[in-house]
Amino acid sequence: MLESSSPLPDYLKDEILLHPENRRFPAFNLARLLGQVFAPTTGCRVCILIDFDQPMEMIKNFAFLGHEGFPVQKRAYQHFYSGLRAGVMHTLGMHGGEMFAYRVSGGSNLDLDDAVWDSHGKELSFERDIYPHYNLILCISTFSATAPLTAKAKQFGFRGATMHGLNDVILHTGLAVDYNEVSRDAEKLRGALTRADEIEIDFELEDGRILTAWLGLAGQEAQKSHGLCLGTTPDIANLPAGEVYFVPTDARGQFPMKYEDGTLGLLDVKDRCIYRATLIAGNQATIDAHNARLLDDPMTGTLGELGFGSQVLPVSYADIQDEKVLGTCHLATGRDDHLGGDIVPGMFKKHENSTHDDILFAPHKTPNFKLRQVRMKRGDQREILIEDFRPSRYMMDALRLG
Repeated sequence: MLESSSPLPDYLKDEILLHPENRRFPAFNLARLLGQVFAPTTGCRVCILIDFDQPMEMIKNFAFLGHEGFPVQKRAYQHFYSGLRAGVMHTLGMHGGEMFAYRVSGGSNLDLDDAVWDSHGKELSFERDIYPHYNLILCISTFSATAPLTAKAKQFGFRGATMHGLNDVILHTGLAVDYNEVSRDAEKLRGALTRADEIEIDFELEDGRILTAWLGLAGQEAQKSHGLCLGTTPDIANLPAGEVYFVPTDARGQFPMKYEDGTLGLLDVKDRCIYRATLIAGNQATIDAHNARLLDDPMTGTLGELGFGSQVLPVSYADIQDEKVLGTCHLATGRDDHLGGDIVPGMFKKHENSTHDDILFAPHKTPNFKLRQVRMKRGDQREILIEDFRPSRYMMDALRLG
């Protein structure tokens, strides 16, 4: 393991870096967000997508506004639909502004059903009535739809953004930032990591054990999620943005995972795939269910992404923002075709298995273990990237000087 110079170097004593909740953000401004992300916008026809278990009943005459729950969909209505119609479309030279609802996909990045409903309760078709007729599609949903919409954008030629799990923290921080700055920082970090040959990650458990995961990257060009979707090239921005990522070509070793019910498991990896989960603490039934899924459909354990956050943002308790925080990293299992990878939905035994599921390593998300050290090898170069959830001098210098 490469040794660091001190437990808390001077360059990490910045109050905002250590306590991003104290950072001041400008007020959320829809016109600024869409203008930066999608320039040019003049002449574009825009629409908003939301999702429900019962889409026809909930979207008809915006009935969901009178029901308990649906916080994501209500924020989409209040801040995006109403904002567009209150003058943002005019300011940006756009038209349209309709809102449509589709049936909840049931999992992260699963393909969407073709049926979609308008605000009159009329059933329409995505492929016939939406994709060919809108230039900008904003999807504010329960589960991420980045992968399926990226595929459709390439097929039909539109641009768009996905903002699943939208909450108030995300709205007023991750979506309120200057995306030109986000893009510049992501590019600086991308330049510092691109063409890496391999990454090693050490995890320290509460009992002192060290687990190490090795990921082979084969010198590939790093990619960035930077929030800008400019010009006319079909693309989907995943917002909030701010990360650098790779599609692993190989992986081996072990890493811990905290499941949704709080169970902590140890995952064994070889040939890029998780092949076994073992209980560390919690519910053995959760581990048994994971092992049964791996046995039934081994593709569900394939590692399809390694990502590093590049922004200084407060914790939102939603992975879509928290994985973009500088000093965190994440792995993801499942489909990665939207990232330029080779894992496509047809390779899974069941449609519902073809998800893209992030595994985030962050202090609030995984307090049961430390991200002790992340190391990069690039040719003869060896660099520490992260220690104890703090970016290294190498990372900070890249952002400040790059």
